[in-house]
Amino acid sequence: MSNAQPQNRKIIEVSGSDREKFLQGLTTNALPEMTEGLRYSAILSPQGKYLADFFMLSRGDDVLLDVDGNLAAPLMQRLSMFKLRADVALSLSDISVAVGHSAQPEGAYPDPRHAALGWRAYGQSGVSNLWDAESWKATRIAHVIPEHGAELTPNDSYILELEFERLNGVDFQKGCYVGQEVTARMKHKTELRKGLARVTVSGAAEEGTTITADGREAGRLHSIVGDQALAYLRFDRAQTVMQAGAAEVHFTG
Repeated sequence: MSNAQPQNRKIIEVSGSDREKFLQGLTTNALPEMTEGLRYSAILSPQGKYLADFFMLSRGDDVLLDVDGNLAAPLMQRLSMFKLRADVALSLSDISVAVGHSAQPEGAYPDPRHAALGWRAYGQSGVSNLWDAESWKATRIAHVIPEHGAELTPNDSYILELEFERLNGVDFQKGCYVGQEVTARMKHKTELRKGLARVTVSGAAEEGTTITADGREAGRLHSIVGDQALAYLRFDRAQTVMQAGAAEVHFTG
């Protein structure tokens, strides 16, 4: 990856003696051990719908949440709602975030979602950010990895339909958290009826275009690079060849 402007990421520091118990009751994944590195996680609505996704890192007396900058304020607000009398403090940090696909620098952490996503480093001087938007997007599409603002929509998406189990973003053994019951019910269905998939697009199509099959709505196009794209599909209507406007959409899995 070439040097580029960093991803729009913010760090929320969670401190206080109740920080671990507090987060365990809200996040879809268990907190990482101090020596473990990063864990990918999310916070859900009571109806089980996605609100925000982030990385968690235990560092000293704090837990760091690495979150999309556009989600930082709503996530802070959501977390604050549940503080009540718990000994928990929340603050936005100026810790820098660096991302890259090159050899992993000392002190950096592998991205826990997929090896193809490289590494992440926090507050390390001398570690250059090597994030490149187009290369990142192509990598996400190749490995069917959703992102906030593209495939992940607050108060709309269900995390199991958006591959969170495959991406190590949910722990079914950790106990209760907000939205857990809905997620568990979806887990124990025979199969999901909707979900994220990779498709090939033949012809010009824009992100957000409705996908149809035999004249019926079958899904929606999301991230597109070249002729490769991610699509949210109704699997019962997904066919080998579908349409998105004037373009053909080929279901590849």
